[in-house]
Amino acid sequence: MLRTPLCDLVGIRHPVVLAGMAGGNTSPELVAAVSNAGGLGVFGASWLTSTDIRGHAARIRELTSAPFGLNLLLFAHDDDRLDAVLAERPPVVSFAWPASDQPLASIFARAHDAGAKVMHMVPSVREALWAAEAGADIIVAQGTEGGGHVGVMGAIALVPQVVDAVPDRPVLAAGGIADGRGLAAALALGAAGVLVGTRFLATYESPLHSNFKQAILTSDGHDTDLTVLPDVLSGRIWPGALARVWRNAFIREWAGCEWELRQRRPQILAETRAAREAGDADRTVLWFGQDAGLIRSIEPAAEVVARMVQEAHEIVTGRLAHMAGPGAPSGTLAPGSGS
Repeated sequence: MLRTPLCDLVGIRHPVVLAGMAGGNTSPELVAAVSNAGGLGVFGASWLTSTDIRGHAARIRELTSAPFGLNLLLFAHDDDRLDAVLAERPPVVSFAWPASDQPLASIFARAHDAGAKVMHMVPSVREALWAAEAGADIIVAQGTEGGGHVGVMGAIALVPQVVDAVPDRPVLAAGGIADGRGLAAALALGAAGVLVGTRFLATYESPLHSNFKQAILTSDGHDTDLTVLPDVLSGRIWPGALARVWRNAFIREWAGCEWELRQRRPQILAETRAAREAGDADRTVLWFGQDAGLIRSIEPAAEVVARMVQEAHEIVTGRLAHMAGPGAPSGTLAPGSGS
C-alpha cells in the first residue's frame, strides 16, 4: 500500500523497520515477526559473543525467510564481533554511534563485500554527510524523542534537513514514531520509511519483562529524561549521546549524584542487574521514548506493522488528499507554506 525506495532497495513490502536495540531488547522472535509482517526486523548484536551472534542469526533464519538486519554500535567496535556479523551475511547490516576517528568507509566496504546493504543511524546533518560519503545505502535520522541513546534535535526538524543533505539515498525517520500518523508524517517530511523501537518493545514477541512492558503502557511520555546516569552506571562512554530513559525511582534517586554513583558503581550495577532479572521496573534502567504516551496495549508485532501502514495509507490517500481540494494546481504550495 505504501511502497518507497526503501522497499525496493531492501526487498520488503512495508517501509517499517525494527530498531536494532541491543542489551536484550530485541529477540529472534521479534525480528522474525516484523520481517514476516513485511517490514524489516533488525537484531541488536552489540555486546554479544561471536557464538551468540551465530546462534541468534540461525534462529532468525529458522523463523523467517524474509530479509532481516543485524545491528552494531560502532564506538564499541570489535573486529571479532564485526567478523561474526558479516559471516552471517545478513541482507542488511545496521550501524550507529561511531567514534569520530573510526574509518567508516572501510567498515561499510567490508559489509558491502559480504553482500549486505548498509544502514547507518545519525543524530545530525554532519554525521549524515559523513555516512553518505563513506558509502551508507540508507541513512536513519534519529530524533531526540526516541528511547535509548539519542542526540538533541527533534525528528520533525532533523529529518527534512537530512533528506535535503543526502538526496540520493533513502532516509528513515526515527524517534517518537508509534503509529500510522508518525509514518505518514515521516513520509511528508521526505523520509522513505520509519525506524521504530519503543512501540515494538510493547509487543508479545518483545523479550522485555511484562512489568517493563506495563511501564510503557503506564507512561504518558512526559516521564522520560535525557541523562548520563545509565552511562555512568555502565562505565561506557557514548560519543555525543544522551540516554532517554523512564524517570523511575532509580533515576530520581541518583540524578545529581553521579559522582557518588561512580564511586559505588560495581555495587549499584549489580543491584540494577538483579532488579532487571526480577522484573523490578523501579530499580533498574528502562529505555523507552516519548512515544510511550501513544502506546496503550500489548499487541502482536505483525498487528503493529499492519495497522501502522494501514493508518498511514488512509491518512495519505484520504484526509490529506481531501485537504488539497478540487481545482488546486498539482505540485504547488499554498501561500506562505515555504516560510
